Amino acid sequence: MAYESGALNAALAAAVGSDPVLVAELRGAFVESATHHIDLLRRARCDANWHFAALRLRSLAASFGVQGISDLADRALDGAPGDPVVLRELDTAMGEFGAYPAQRQ
Repeated sequence: MAYESGALNAALAAAVGSDPVLVAELRGAFVESATHHIDLLRRARCDANWHFAALRLRSLAASFGVQGISDLADRALDGAPGDPVVLRELDTAMGEFGAYPAQRQ
């Protein structure tokens, strides 16, 4: 998903123009919110909590034009709570944004 960071930057630039401070602020808001929703996925112990967190993540990613994260959230919706493959792929994708190291423990 090497294109994800570039897709987010392009979507933000199209929305707010060439204001680097605003682009950085919006990018930070995306990363913070996505990280929060991935954490909620990681802590979900029931179908309802998993489903809610995946829906929120999908909506967030779609609103920022980050298709790969949105696709992974869709996979989470189709999976079971705690799906380690989806969580690992989300961690890897978010690592590209500098949210946290790509290999979480």
